[in-house]
Amino acid sequence: MLWKWLPWQYMVRRAARAHGFIDPMALLARLQGFAQPSEVAEPIELLRAGVVFHARGLINSRVIQHNRDWVWPYWVERQFDPKDISFVPRAFSITHVNLSQRNWTAVGMPDNNELPIVDARGLLTPFFDGWSLDAWVMSDDGRILLPSRVSHGDKGHADQSLELGDGLAVVTRTNQERLSLITRAEVAQEGGRQICRQTVTAEADAEGWVIVTLRPYNPEGVSLVQKVRLSGDRRSWSVEGGTPETSGKTVVFDQPADRHHVSPYGNGDVYIHLNDLSDETAGECDVGMLTVAALFRLQPGAPKKVVVDIPLEGSPSSVSWSKALEGHCRLTVPDVRFQRLYDTAIRSLVLHSSEDIYPGPYTYKRFWFRDAAFIIHALLCAGLTDRAERSLDRFPSRQKANGYYHSQDGEWDSNGEAIWILERFCRMTNRKPKSEWWESIKKGARWIGGKRLKGGGDELHAGLLPAGFSAEHLGPNDYYYWDDFWGLAGLQAAMRMAASLGDSATRAEFSCEAGAFAQAIDRSLEKVRQRLKRPALPAAPGRRLDAGAVGSLVLSYPLALCPPRDERALDTAEYLMDACFVDGAFFQDMIHSGLNAYLTLHVAQVLLRGGDPRYWDLMRIVANLASPTGQWPEAIHPHSGGGCMGDGQHIWAAAEWVLMVRNCFLREEEDMLVLCSGVPQEWLGERPVSLGPAPTTFGTVTVTAAMRNADEVEVTWQADWHDGKAPPVQVRLPGYDPVEIGGEAGSVIIGRVGVAS
Repeated sequence: MLWKWLPWQYMVRRAARAHGFIDPMALLARLQGFAQPSEVAEPIELLRAGVVFHARGLINSRVIQHNRDWVWPYWVERQFDPKDISFVPRAFSITHVNLSQRNWTAVGMPDNNELPIVDARGLLTPFFDGWSLDAWVMSDDGRILLPSRVSHGDKGHADQSLELGDGLAVVTRTNQERLSLITRAEVAQEGGRQICRQTVTAEADAEGWVIVTLRPYNPEGVSLVQKVRLSGDRRSWSVEGGTPETSGKTVVFDQPADRHHVSPYGNGDVYIHLNDLSDETAGECDVGMLTVAALFRLQPGAPKKVVVDIPLEGSPSSVSWSKALEGHCRLTVPDVRFQRLYDTAIRSLVLHSSEDIYPGPYTYKRFWFRDAAFIIHALLCAGLTDRAERSLDRFPSRQKANGYYHSQDGEWDSNGEAIWILERFCRMTNRKPKSEWWESIKKGARWIGGKRLKGGGDELHAGLLPAGFSAEHLGPNDYYYWDDFWGLAGLQAAMRMAASLGDSATRAEFSCEAGAFAQAIDRSLEKVRQRLKRPALPAAPGRRLDAGAVGSLVLSYPLALCPPRDERALDTAEYLMDACFVDGAFFQDMIHSGLNAYLTLHVAQVLLRGGDPRYWDLMRIVANLASPTGQWPEAIHPHSGGGCMGDGQHIWAAAEWVLMVRNCFLREEEDMLVLCSGVPQEWLGERPVSLGPAPTTFGTVTVTAAMRNADEVEVTWQADWHDGKAPPVQVRLPGYDPVEIGGEAGSVIIGRVGVAS
């Protein structure tokens, strides 16, 4: 109440002017003038995250550029190198942040919230937003192998891979000047505890040292370390006072360190002091930039292995990888890269759906309904139903009393997304909504109806949802069609669930509201079509066509609110490919300023539905954009190929890869199941290709395509249809005559287009 009555704006303005600063209130008003008026200027959650992000960037600017003789993470070594394609001038930049190599890969166990990350050169960050461990090799004759500084070419080599087996392990190999290093990072369970383990294997042609070093930074920048002590047996570090017996942070070696050095900030990086004769076992640094190195003797020609364990917080996982993946939808194709990316994406989905749905292990380790809708849909389509259900059970607790599914203020798409994915679960599992779900859904659907703008005026946005922040990559606050399409889909989903429950009154209520909403959207789109003189869909009624139009593709994918060959969706895809693609992938100018794997796949999905063969070109390009460990950052630098925005391992992108591959083999179109419409001819050869068991709204299906001879392919499907009712099946294998047949048939032989049977 005090805030309401005191003249705060006057006081802030007066203080700013007295010290020669620009009037912040006038500046804020100017900024808001570039967006449509809305009740939430920008979600406080994003503002908070941005402040934290740039606070670190401010520290980076005070430390990194003034200490270039330090060994820094891979992104710094490249981004600060004026000869590197990743170089970013700093000049008037207030903060220095990773804009060129945002690439990392998480390791962990199913159903455990601890997600250590490994960067592109093996830098291991065991704890969320914490310090890191690096490994180096040094010979006595002065050569030194520093992975973050190794570049491909005559002077050295570096590569990285992700091992898939009973667990996940990131393996990084570097070599230079006859020195070699292999680091293997994984999460293991031993003695009732969960451990992040880094196995370091080094080799040299001369006597030297394997060096394990603790670094006060991670792939985002500085992460402070003030105090480290080496144990009396020289086998462990106590970091900030932690001990193996407490919950504090410790680093344990499988053998005693032969030499040990520490260096506070004022003395520079410990890297500078590796040849010092004095052996120091403890160090403190009030600045928080303490660096530490444990050295282990290396003999010439004999590989040296050092195992480093970091006990993690929390209880061990009770679910093994084999158990977590039991019964999942398997892909079998001859394309090794596509196969690998699919298998990796499945594991990424599992790893990031422990306590909740996370779209990333680090930058985005928090919940959004938007990302969750796509990720849970991928879990469902991959047959990981229990995992999807567990996440959906948390939705009602995130709903406000007024029915708003809240993850961030000012986003009006969340209710439609929540209701849509809840209904997808019910249809794909052939279950009725749980009572707590249904009560939540009704409140959520009524919120959509109540949130719509009233009146039937001539405004382009009449009857739509209010201006809001929506998906942040669409632009400033506006009346986004993305929100409207999701809202309409949510109302229609609620209507269908009411019908399945025999609740005729509620069905009629939502049917009426959905009909009125659809009419308002159609009126707006028709006026916009006349204004633009083409059917393509802009991001919002008053917008010109720009990169934000990618959000309007949701009309076709994934919501299927229009027929497969709807000219509005196809013309939007055409516009985007003509005006917004760089090197064959969608380049999002707004916010992301990079190539987007998951948005490129949205375009590919629209093309696939429309029967346009260019979907395959986009899939191949997205496959090529993946990192060596099979991950996609949220946005990709068009020159460096590294991440330039968001999380370095973006799980929405992984979800889209799973959904894209799945839809190539089978997808639903109203009351029909379409098979093999995206299976390329190059996959058809000596061995059959297959996908399954794949849940659909008609039942769980496994589909196989096998060559019979040069001109014929046999497509077969085994299904457990819901209630024993087989749907019509249409087989649309590219290059072959389409066939429609009853699903109970189980197989069909199709011939090449133009070849008589």
